[in-house]
Amino acid sequence: MSEQTFEQMLEESLKTIHNGEVVEGTIIDVKPDEIILNIGYKSDGIITRSEYSNTPNLDLTTVVKVGDTMEAKVMKVNDGDGQVLLTYKRLAADKGNKKLEEAFNNKEVLKATVAQILDGGLSVVVEESRVFIPASLVSDTYERDLSKYLGQEIEFVITEFNPRRRRIIGDRKQLLMAEREKLQKELFERIKVGDVVDGVVKNVTDFGVFVDLGGADGLLHISEISWGRVENPKKVFKPGQELKVLIKDIQDTKIALSLKFADSNPWNNAESKYAIDNVVTGKIARMTEFGAFVELEPGIDALLHVSQISREHIDKPSDILKVGQEVTAKIVDFKPEDKKISLSMKALLEPEKAPEEEADEDADVVSVDIEAEIEKSREEEAEAASEAEAPKEEEEA
Repeated sequence: MSEQTFEQMLEESLKTIHNGEVVEGTIIDVKPDEIILNIGYKSDGIITRSEYSNTPNLDLTTVVKVGDTMEAKVMKVNDGDGQVLLTYKRLAADKGNKKLEEAFNNKEVLKATVAQILDGGLSVVVEESRVFIPASLVSDTYERDLSKYLGQEIEFVITEFNPRRRRIIGDRKQLLMAEREKLQKELFERIKVGDVVDGVVKNVTDFGVFVDLGGADGLLHISEISWGRVENPKKVFKPGQELKVLIKDIQDTKIALSLKFADSNPWNNAESKYAIDNVVTGKIARMTEFGAFVELEPGIDALLHVSQISREHIDKPSDILKVGQEVTAKIVDFKPEDKKISLSMKALLEPEKAPEEEADEDADVVSVDIEAEIEKSREEEAEAASEAEAPKEEEEA
């Protein structure tokens, strides 16, 4: 029997490998863009950056180190340069698919980081297996901008698993809805009309504010935002703002909220503050054909009737007043039970004289003027007569 050379014995001692086979090796070198493994074969195995992960520009020195052991799948026994081309991500994807399949069958909740924002949804990676979550299944409310989810770890379930067609669909919405139903039940068991609770502004509209109470949303209508006048809720609130709100009403799953707390009601001390004959100052809030409403303070408006604006006849308040104008008037009527206050600007004007007094005064003025004119006329006539008689006397002489 012929003796074997050292090279032959060494080659026989090394294992044989095939494409698609899973091998284990020890890292003997690592660079930013490739990993070199000793896999017990006559050639070392190479894992390039693109075959390690789908993460772009990943620095491999940050994820593995020399001496680590790892598994990989053989792509090519000879890559043309005498080295074995390996892939880690495809082996991980195979394992990931298996994990996803089990999660799909068992309705298991998975957790993964959002890797990409795609047109129409999110892409998450589970052990190098991609899962697509459509935008409609990302949240229990409509969200136009999904960019906030990039890099965020989220929970979801697999609702469709078909790796051959590359359709692995995730659903986050049903988890949020289930959690919300649980919180909603707990919330309605806890709250009642009259309670003051904490909430967070969720959405602001022209007619009011939707407030998240932790399990259900309540509506803070524009009329309940303040005792005073609020023109546009969007100028007062913004999403994410924290509030303390009053539970005004509960109808089934609908909650009406208010910020008009009883202890801040401006009508509490109105009787003494706005007693009849008091003189007050306020701003014209709005006008009608019959009068102007004056805001004395937020939540208290008083009526200035058109007949009480001036002593002169006025067709409508807007003829001499304008919204926002500050006016001073006297309180002429106060009905606390109806929350009605009536004002008069005319009452602050100088008292008018009685009609007979005005007539007497006018008569005096007229008679004086006439007598003066008559007297003046008589004097002029006497002078003219005197001048006319003087020449006649001279002629007779």
